[in-house]
Formats: sequence, C-alpha cells, structure tokens
Amino acid sequence: MIKIQDLTVKNFMSVGNVTQAVDFNKEQLTLVLGENLDQGGDDTGSRNGTGKTTIINALSYALYGTALTNIKRNNLINKTNSKGMLVTLNFSIGANQYRIERGRSPNILKFYVNNHEQKDDLHDESQGDSRKTQEDINSLLDMSHDMFKHVVALNTYTEPFLSMRANDQRAIIEQLLGITILTEKADSLKEKVKQTKDFITEETLKINAIEAANKKIEQSIETLAGRQRAWQSKSRLDQDRLAAGIEELEKLDIDFELDAHEKLVNWTEHNNKITSLRKELSTLEPALRRATASVEKVNKDILELKDATCYTCGQELHADKKAEIESLKVQELDDAVAYQSEVSTKLNTTVQLLEEIGDINGKPTTFYESAKEAYEHRNNVDNLRSTLISKQQEEDPYQTQIDDLTETALQVIDWEPVNQLTLLKEHQEFLLKLLTNKDSFIRKKIIDQNLAYLNNRLTYYLDKLGLPHQVQFQNDLSTEITQLGQDLDFDNLSRGERNRLILGMSWAFRDVWESLYQGINLLFIDELIDSGMDTAGVESALAVLKKMGRERSKNVFLISHKDELIGRVNHVMKVIKENGFTSYENDIDIVE
Repeated sequence: MIKIQDLTVKNFMSVGNVTQAVDFNKEQLTLVLGENLDQGGDDTGSRNGTGKTTIINALSYALYGTALTNIKRNNLINKTNSKGMLVTLNFSIGANQYRIERGRSPNILKFYVNNHEQKDDLHDESQGDSRKTQEDINSLLDMSHDMFKHVVALNTYTEPFLSMRANDQRAIIEQLLGITILTEKADSLKEKVKQTKDFITEETLKINAIEAANKKIEQSIETLAGRQRAWQSKSRLDQDRLAAGIEELEKLDIDFELDAHEKLVNWTEHNNKITSLRKELSTLEPALRRATASVEKVNKDILELKDATCYTCGQELHADKKAEIESLKVQELDDAVAYQSEVSTKLNTTVQLLEEIGDINGKPTTFYESAKEAYEHRNNVDNLRSTLISKQQEEDPYQTQIDDLTETALQVIDWEPVNQLTLLKEHQEFLLKLLTNKDSFIRKKIIDQNLAYLNNRLTYYLDKLGLPHQVQFQNDLSTEITQLGQDLDFDNLSRGERNRLILGMSWAFRDVWESLYQGINLLFIDELIDSGMDTAGVESALAVLKKMGRERSKNVFLISHKDELIGRVNHVMKVIKENGFTSYENDIDIVE
C-alpha cells in the first residue's frame, strides 16, 4: 500500500517563505476549513481564498510535476517572493521509505529511496526536471495523473468523468480495468524495437568518415539549440515575472489612489477646523452661562439696594451711601453685560462657522500612507513595462549560428543498411500494434473479468448516497444513466445529483484500482459536498467516508466551507490566510 505521510511547502502559491507542513497521518475523517483573516476572519465570506486547494496542488506537483488544477509551473511560485519554491513529500510503500523534493527558482527534482538520492544522466536544466527520475516515480506509483484526479484527489476543477469525450473516458477505464497491463506484455517487444533502433544508429556510425563530419555539425547544432532553449526559457521566465509584476501592481487603481490622497488632504483640513471650533465652543458655552449668571446677580443686588440697611446698626442706609453703592453696581452691571455680549457674539460666530462648514463625508481611505508612495508605485509600473518591452525586443543570439551550420553542405551517404534495419523495425512495430490494439480479444477478456466488479461497486455506492439512478458500464466501455427505464444525460442532472454521481463513481474506481494494483491511504474531497448537495446527500456522503476511514484505514481529507461539519469529523485542520500568506494548523483534534 502507498502511505502518503506528510508534505512540506515553501513559496508555493499562497504559501510564503515560512515552510508549512501538512500531516496526512490523520486517521479517518479530517475537515479542512479556511480562515481568511485578510477578509474578516470568522465571517462566512472569509472561508474563500485561504489556500485549501493549495494542499492538493502541492501534492500533485510533488508526485507528477504539475498542479492538479493545471496551473502553469512558473505560476505556482509565490508571487510575492518569486523564488525559492520547494515542495517535499514523504511516503512509503511496504517497507521502503520515499521522499520527493521538487521546486522552481532554482529548479529542483530529487528522489530519495530509504534516504539515498537516486541519480540519472537525463536532467533537463531548462525545465528543472529529470525525465528518468520522473519515470521512476511514475513506475513506483503505477497511477497516471488523470487516474490520480479520479481516485485520490477529487476536485471541482477536474472535469467529471461523465462529461469527458468518449475517447478520454475509454482511456481512463482501460487504465482502471487493467487493460494497460498489456503494456507489460509488450515491453519485451518494445525492447527489441529499441535494440533495432540502436543497430540502426550503430550502422549509421560505421558508414564512413563523412558521417563523422556530419555528426559533428549536428552535435554543434544541438549544443547551440540547447543553449538557445535555455536562453529562450530564461527569457520567457523573465518576461513572465515582469508581466506578473505588472499585473500585480495594476491591481491597484493608482489614479483613484492619487485622487484619494488629494481628497484626504482636504478632508483633514476641514476636520481639523471643525475640531478647533468645537473645542472653542466647549469653552464659550460655559463662559456665557457664567456671564449671564453674573448679570443676574448684579441686577439682584441693585434691586436689593432699595430696602438696604446697615449691617451693624440695622438702620436704613443713608441716601448718599446708597447712591455710592448703586453707582458701583451699575458700573459692575455694565461690565458684566458687555462681557456677556462679547461672549455671546463669539459663541454665535463659532456656531455660524460650524454650520457653514456642515457635515463632512467619511475619511477617504488610501492603500498607501502617503502620496509619495503612490507616485513611486506608478513609477515602478512604468519601469517594469519599459524593462518588459526591452526584454521582448532582445534578439536571439543563437539563431544565426544555427542557420549557418544547418546550411552547411552535407555529403551523400549510402543508407541501404539503415533502410533494411528500418524495415525490420517497422515490422516489429506492426506486431506491437497488434498486441496493443483496442479491439484485441485479450482486451475483451480483461474487460469481461473486471467490468462486473466495477458496476457492482458503483451500484453499491450510489445506493448508499441515495441516488435513484442506475449507472452501468457497457461492454464497449460506454456508460448508461437511467431512471425508471428512461435514459438520462449527466449534464442535465442537478448539481447535487452530479456531485453524488461523481463521488460514487470515484469510490467505485478506487475499489477497482486497489483490487488490481495497490492501495493508497489518502483521499481528498475538495468542496464537492458544498455545491448543490442537500442535507441528506451530505449525511450520506459523510457516512460512506467515515466507514471508509474506519474500516479500511483511509485518511480522508474533506475540504469544505461548512462550519457545521466540525462536530461530524475526527479532526479539523485550519488553513489560515493572513497578510497575503497561507499557514496550516494541524493539531485541532475532535474528540468523539
């Protein structure tokens, strides 16, 4: 059995410089939930864009050198850091332990068996891949990338089997049913074909000295072509990086940003003025109250002078004394009234100024803290565009040399021995075609043996999922979908029905695959139960997945937006997006 153990990711898609690890040794059912702190954290809309699917893209890239969702390899590199992308996968088969290290910028592909690195001489520097190493990995897995999509990593981006063209469906089923095992039978004949080709090469080398000269020319051309490919690859990579940089910077509407900074200056000026006036108003209002109270007190004192008496003898004050005191009080009243009027005037003026300014809109928001940074942003875009144009206009330094060598006159050679060997090779290839022909009786026998089991498992799972349709593979490997005797088209089913059918077919494929080849501990379900499936459908799918994990020791990872599933699983893995980068939390276990 293939046991996928763990995965580490660095500078891959939304994962940045901090290496993230994913532990696949989570028995039974693990729910993978996203939390985008850049979009609100726990809000419903913040479950998107966190990097959940990045996990299966990284797994696919580690095994096959390509993402599950067919993203270009250069676009897998984290856009912020633009280099140092590395994915490491550990797995075992039987007693042997394997590790794959694969990355870009710099290009890396290393394959370890029991901690010993496997080497070969077919490394392609321009692509960062080793053909022989990848062939070894493919042989070990014995599973094509297409089969991987339908058996291990179920994803909404993958074209459903029943939506494929008939030829593509047939290719998948032939792989699944073991028809391709005939390839093993044909290996000996393929080796003979290879030997004949080698003889052709050897005979060609013996023709004469002319060939040696021609060979040198061809080698020179190939050397230059290799350098040309490397130069072209680097040029394309540079242009892609520049274009990606421009695209990233152009996500910000810089004209809008500059306008926002201008509005922010005006807003700040008005806001400061309002704040100052409100502060002044808070001082003037109590001052007016105090001035008014002072006026009232002096008026009261003047009124009380009419009946005023001496506080020592109790006799009525003398008229001269009253007049003196009254004169002082009148002066005091004039001063108080004048001050009251002054304060009132200032208060009214302040209120009028506030009314004239009125309410201001909310504070304009900007991406950058200063207009200077915004102008620098614009300059960066212009500089990148200029650099990209220059890079696009660079002339290929190798093409003229290649053309000159190609046009060098080559002398005629007697190819008769080679022609005879070529006829032998064509005969061998004809026999090979007979062995691998799709209408071979051998293929038909294998189909008869394995098709019944596939249909049985498919019926079982569709019944468990509560799907009322009957789905059967025919002897010609075509598929029929019926309900109550009526033929149905997959694309005309509801989304919930399609997703149930996708799940049931994938699980049936997996059972057949494991019965013919080898088991694998890992299963990913990426958002298939989130789209269109009702509560009954979700419950049915969960029941099957739990049983699969419990009884067949499968580690099932369910990528979903449904928080309500937390209580229905064994483990929860959080995928967190913060400050533009993804991180993984692996230690949130659910106790049943």
